[in-house]
Amino acid sequence: MAICGCDGVLGGMPPDVLKTRLAQMQQAYLDLATGVKSQAASYAPADGSRSVTYTQASIGSLVQVILDTKKQLAALEGRRCNPRRPVGPFF
Repeated sequence: MAICGCDGVLGGMPPDVLKTRLAQMQQAYLDLATGVKSQAASYAPADGSRSVTYTQASIGSLVQVILDTKKQLAALEGRRCNPRRPVGPFF
């Protein structure tokens, strides 16, 4: 059984940290895809006005980092990246 060689940018991160980040990224993707996350918010309490602005991540970049994180987790857990069996010729 071949295991993915994923020593890229995510190499060296502990699996529990990767799992936490993956859940956060997946939630961010859902928020972005469904329009839940606002880009700018402001309020004016008695002591002055405040505002916060979020930058909207590229959905393509977010999808890619989610896939890379899943691949790294699979490698750390000893799973194959592609669970399908290899194709072999039949004679």
